[in-house]
Amino acid sequence: MATQTQTLYLRLSPPIPIPARTFRPIAIVASSNGVASSKPRSTGGPVIKEIPLEEIRRPLMRTRANDPNKVKELMDSIRVIGLQVPIDVLEVDGVYYGFSGCHRYEAHQLLGLPTIRCKVRRGTKETLRKFARCCIRSLTIVDCSFQEVIQAA
Repeated sequence: MATQTQTLYLRLSPPIPIPARTFRPIAIVASSNGVASSKPRSTGGPVIKEIPLEEIRRPLMRTRANDPNKVKELMDSIRVIGLQVPIDVLEVDGVYYGFSGCHRYEAHQLLGLPTIRCKVRRGTKETLRKFARCCIRSLTIVDCSFQEVIQAA
């Protein structure tokens, strides 16, 4: 039995012109732990960016001990899927201060990763003082919220 071959022709419409302003380019940069970092925006809100660990000052590092089991679990998770939740960092005059994310920060140190994903909020020296007082007074980082302190400033 002979086989027949059919040819199918598609009729394509002419291309539709798309104005240049319809799309805006997005730059995605891979981080050291494999998670994309967002480009800073000019909206004045928090910005997600990669910051070298040695550039983050941690004033309350000696006031609490991290749970070693939690740090190990985070290390395993970061190795496999990268850091999922950035740490909160306050930027004052170009200097970064970290008060939360202690377990994630230590996990990055122990893994030897040079940078960590951070949610950066800008603040004044007065905001930094208020935030430090809040955290020192409570000695529980969970009770301190960057958003509350920044709004109070």
